Amino acid sequence: MSEKRGAAFYVLAGVFALFVAFLYGPIVTIAILSFQGPQGGLTFPMNGVSAHWFFDLFEQQAVGDFWGAFSRSFRLGLMVMVVTVVVSVMAGLAFRRRFFGATWLFYLAVTSLIIPSILVSLGVGLMFDIAGITPRWFSSAFGSQLTWTLPFGLLIMFAVFNRFDKSYEEAARDLGATPWQTVRYVVLPIIGPSLIGVALFGFTLSYDEFARTLMTAGSKNTLPLEIFGMTTNVTTPVLYALGTMTTVFSFLIICGALAAVALMRRRKARGPSDAGKGMV
Repeated sequence: MSEKRGAAFYVLAGVFALFVAFLYGPIVTIAILSFQGPQGGLTFPMNGVSAHWFFDLFEQQAVGDFWGAFSRSFRLGLMVMVVTVVVSVMAGLAFRRRFFGATWLFYLAVTSLIIPSILVSLGVGLMFDIAGITPRWFSSAFGSQLTWTLPFGLLIMFAVFNRFDKSYEEAARDLGATPWQTVRYVVLPIIGPSLIGVALFGFTLSYDEFARTLMTAGSKNTLPLEIFGMTTNVTTPVLYALGTMTTVFSFLIICGALAAVALMRRRKARGPSDAGKGMV
């Protein structure tokens, strides 16, 4: 006999449903409006249904540089992702041993999370101006975004290494592995799924970042800045089509990361690791 649910369950279920609607409602609305007909506008009711505005994205636009901005955001995201992963792993390994100033260094690293993003962008832009360096998306914006992605990467890696069983490393050293071999064949395969998570954080946070890029990107916009600038000029659903394609691209990146994690777990469960072969 099933247990009868109380009123609290239905209240919480209703709150959760409202939360999901609030979270994904705007995305669904933009996706629907992006399929307006050739004479469609920016609001309901829809004037026809077609994929016209998606094809229009690939044509020359009177306002905006879609693909140039996308290319810059994609390359910037890859740069931020690589640096975030490398620095986070190195910091996670370093903080496994206590050293002088470790606590203050940790707080200093994560302080940027509580500073308003627009102030970070303003500060980085001013630093480059004072130094006589022209702000660019691959220099000043790159550094500004690292102040946002690195703390997340550090927090993830600290949590991973706090739960890491050091007996695996001790066993590798007993078998004659060098410190580098221990890291390469033992530590990295074990924390591999977490590295993918850090990489996903680094790329997606950079790809979607607006405030910390606003005053540091220079004369070439990233995609979020380009979309923001177009909201005051573009009066057709082509903007919605761009938003839909950007959302789909983000979901594909997430699905790719999840698939990589699943593949790593499947390979790990399939049989013993070949790590020992590399240490011989």
